[in-house]
Amino acid sequence: MQATSAQDEAKRAAAAKAIETFLRDGMTIGLGSGTTSRWFVRILGERVGSGLRVTGVPSSRSTGDLAKEVGVPLADLNDVNQLDLTIDGADEIDAKGRMIKGGGASLLWEKIVAYASRKMVAIVDESKVVEHLGRFPLAVEVIPFAWRSTERNLRNLFKDAGLSDVQIDLRGGLEKPLITDSGHYLLDCHLREIPDPDNLAAELSQIPGVVEHGLFIGIATDSVVGHANGHTEVVSFR
Repeated sequence: MQATSAQDEAKRAAAAKAIETFLRDGMTIGLGSGTTSRWFVRILGERVGSGLRVTGVPSSRSTGDLAKEVGVPLADLNDVNQLDLTIDGADEIDAKGRMIKGGGASLLWEKIVAYASRKMVAIVDESKVVEHLGRFPLAVEVIPFAWRSTERNLRNLFKDAGLSDVQIDLRGGLEKPLITDSGHYLLDCHLREIPDPDNLAAELSQIPGVVEHGLFIGIATDSVVGHANGHTEVVSFR
């Protein structure tokens, strides 16, 4: 897999640096989902082919398929203890390590795997580093039953939080909505800027019908930021 753009090169650089900095022989690791994580899994497969011993726990079916393809041994999260490390991408990340995830439709499994880990390293290209979260749409995973009612409750919450005229899209559209690996819908909420991500994350979790949301607060312990010239920065949040 060759980098075909400056952004691809930045993603590849971040993935390689994360492996070099944080991964150790014998670890059990969470494998993230999304485009940056695919670079990570492919590079990891090369390391495994050269003798690195690791066991991976995938955060989506597509990641599991790719890991098998490149020769990374896998385990079910039910069958292992706490993971040593998860390496995953992000759609946005701020200076406190707060993230928006969910662009790849795997936020529920990603959050479960990340929470099961001692460390979570976010690998991102420089375009994902933001001053304020919210430019990227916030995905909210909801059960299909009465999802319109859940959507109304989301609108009321956003209004109370000072976020007016929020556009909410059912991912995939009404005729053929996207179904997540767990059988749910995704509502993409265009908030533009989130003034208080910590509070909003807590309130989203209280709405019946909301399974999970794409605000990852207090989860990332570190990040690796990749640049198109191959330069990387390692940032610690703890």
